[in-house]
Amino acid sequence: MQQKAQVSLSGILMVKGTTYNNMSQVGKDENLHGTLLAQNLIGVTHDHFITFYLDMDIDGPNNSFVKVHMTKQESSPGESPRRSFIKLNRDVAKTEKDAQIKLNLYDPSEFHVVNPARLSKVGNPSGYKIVPSANAASLLDPTDPPQLRSGFTNNQIWVTPYSRHEEWAGGLFAYQSRGDDTLAVWSDRNRPIENKDIVAWYTLGFHHIPCQEDYPIMPSVESSFDLKPVNFFEKNPILGAAPYFENDLHVCDTSATV
Repeated sequence: MQQKAQVSLSGILMVKGTTYNNMSQVGKDENLHGTLLAQNLIGVTHDHFITFYLDMDIDGPNNSFVKVHMTKQESSPGESPRRSFIKLNRDVAKTEKDAQIKLNLYDPSEFHVVNPARLSKVGNPSGYKIVPSANAASLLDPTDPPQLRSGFTNNQIWVTPYSRHEEWAGGLFAYQSRGDDTLAVWSDRNRPIENKDIVAWYTLGFHHIPCQEDYPIMPSVESSFDLKPVNFFEKNPILGAAPYFENDLHVCDTSATV
């Protein structure tokens, strides 16, 4: 029913040598590009990105991507004691560029993958939603060679038509590439994606500013995202499910005492 994808990172830090033994030796405006962790050793500031390939096929191959955008609607004078309400705008992505999503805390949306041909009893399309958790975006210049090779980090969500030749967000040879075979390049073709066999891509990122506790082996850091049903079931599917244990239910009665 609900699926969670969780990523845990640990390992040995990426470091570089330095002549410094103490932060008192570092100039006020000098950029170490990291943190002095020990004598003569800097932990380099860096990012981690993991892209998930989500070929979902909800109730069949022809799906659509819907951005359910939440905005503030102010009430008219005298309309209500309330000053504002939440308004929902459901935008069905017609092409790939419509589905290039940058997450924004102050411009919230839900992100649904639905089958528009499979409607519930009350007329809602069957679907699942991508529910982000903590995330990070690249700060590099778009024309920087590392960013060209990792163009899939330009957005957190992408949607493309299914193609068996487009499976790896960074292309087949990411470290040797010039950035001409990535998810960003494919998506810029701006192909139709409404009511098509589509693939959603979710990029989960971490900024890592090393600290002394990370050296030499860092404790784990975690993030995740969820896939949750949205109008996929007619009601909460756990209702009526058998209990796991004999005494799971009916533990309270009128004679119960504390």
